[in-house]
Amino acid sequence: MSRQSFKVCFCFRRIFKLSVLEPPEDVKILFNQYSQNGTMSLDNLRGFLVEFQGEYSATRDDAQAIFNSLKHLNIFSRRGLHLEAFFRYLLGDLNGPLSPSRAVHHDMTQPLAHYFLYTGHNSYLTGNQLSSKSSVQPIIKALRRGVRVIELDLWPGSKKDEVEVRHGGTLTNPVDLLQCLNAIKDNAFQASEYPVVITFEDHLPANLQDQVAEMVTKTFGDMLYRPETDQLREFPSPESLKKKVMISTKPPKESKISSKKEQWNGETASKSDNETRDKDEVDEGESLQEEDEETTVPEYRHLISINAGKPKGALKNWLSIDENKVRRLSLSEQELENATRRHGADIVRFTQRNLLRVYPKGTRITSSNYNPFVGWAHGAQMVAFNMQGYGKYLWVMQGMFKANGGCGYVKKPDFLLSNEVFDPSVRLPVKKILKVKIYMGEGWDLDFRRTHFDMYSPPDFFVKVGIAGVPADKAMHKTKAIEDDWQPVWNEKFEFELTVPELAVLRITVLEYDTSGKHDFGGQTCLPISELRTGIRAIPLHDRRGDKYKNTKLLVQFELN
Repeated sequence: MSRQSFKVCFCFRRIFKLSVLEPPEDVKILFNQYSQNGTMSLDNLRGFLVEFQGEYSATRDDAQAIFNSLKHLNIFSRRGLHLEAFFRYLLGDLNGPLSPSRAVHHDMTQPLAHYFLYTGHNSYLTGNQLSSKSSVQPIIKALRRGVRVIELDLWPGSKKDEVEVRHGGTLTNPVDLLQCLNAIKDNAFQASEYPVVITFEDHLPANLQDQVAEMVTKTFGDMLYRPETDQLREFPSPESLKKKVMISTKPPKESKISSKKEQWNGETASKSDNETRDKDEVDEGESLQEEDEETTVPEYRHLISINAGKPKGALKNWLSIDENKVRRLSLSEQELENATRRHGADIVRFTQRNLLRVYPKGTRITSSNYNPFVGWAHGAQMVAFNMQGYGKYLWVMQGMFKANGGCGYVKKPDFLLSNEVFDPSVRLPVKKILKVKIYMGEGWDLDFRRTHFDMYSPPDFFVKVGIAGVPADKAMHKTKAIEDDWQPVWNEKFEFELTVPELAVLRITVLEYDTSGKHDFGGQTCLPISELRTGIRAIPLHDRRGDKYKNTKLLVQFELN
């Protein structure tokens, strides 16, 4: 064998070599504590679940289910678990960071305004905001992930006698409205039985609104929620709206004015242009008319169960509260940030009864997203995100809505609904301390090509772990990089002080170290602190788009005091 051939052979042996996965020292100590003569019985395992894992309602049946999940392994004994079997359980699917039952457990009988809703923006776009294709596929994917609010922009077709869905004023191609409605109907309740809200951004004249009314009515039939009155005094509850579809848009009289201007000017400016011209948006796009004006398209109006609108005038008018009716207000992320500087408590008060939708600013042409906690901390129910991309804020959004069984509705914390209105600008005392110990990881050798990270050596993984939340709680730490190891062991512990744990999300990202500073991505996950199970847990990692890897996971310990 030549020197060069020997070198290549040596390198590939180095890449493919895997050591035997050894349990961390903490796991060995725990096993010894909860076993007798090297065997952990059913009752021993139940004791471990209750006393160490904090699963206080765990039964012998739960312990038996764990035993049953390990029976196919050669390491399983009928007398009980040996150390290796116990270790495999800790790394298994039954030991995840959130409850495996994925059951809805929040009170779902409160008005809709008492919940955060998993909300999409321009839900039909496949990519960027200027030139990507429009399709039903992003809508289907979003609904199957549990998204509950779908946005469709309605425009007249090229012949002005049909309705199409597109991002106006851009090079994005249209998609047929009926296709979008059918996609929503067929996929609305696969991930969750709680209501789906369709928000229409309406650029239609009266005759096409009539077409929309007919299409929506025929498509959804009894699935469509039609309130008995045009003005609700209070929103119904998610529980009462199970498997219902709701329509939210501005009443048709505003659309009538908009359509006249379209006929005069050709076509209204695109939404992204309007977002940079707040005055035009307020005066033309969503301004509420006087009560005594006649509605021109009654059937279209009767579709609307959530009235949208932005009253004329200043911010004080936008946030006005009418005890006799509720509505939805839309603000761009910039408008919200500006409003929070002086009117934070007013926004929280408004969102206790009314709905607030926040959408990305128009300059986000790459379909990037923004910090959702500005909206959530002020009670905004619909923080609208571009779901077709990826990035840390979308990962946080996905993590937030893993709560409450992943049903797309998360009950707002009580302090956002209290008569003593919460002021997000005031720093609160520390309420909880989260301790996170990163033990080890496995599975990259099964989910990635052996040469994915490095051609000639195993990867050098490190972990970034931090908190996304209100400004006082934001933090990020990282482990050291473990060189040349597909099964890295870190054994590093971090501590986080939380002032608003109810809104905090744990962020974990694994990267492969590169001397250039451009580290390779090795997986990520985000988890709601409010539902985190304490003890030693197996943390499945996800790819950039939020899809779970089949094998890659971390072993992590959580303490929350």
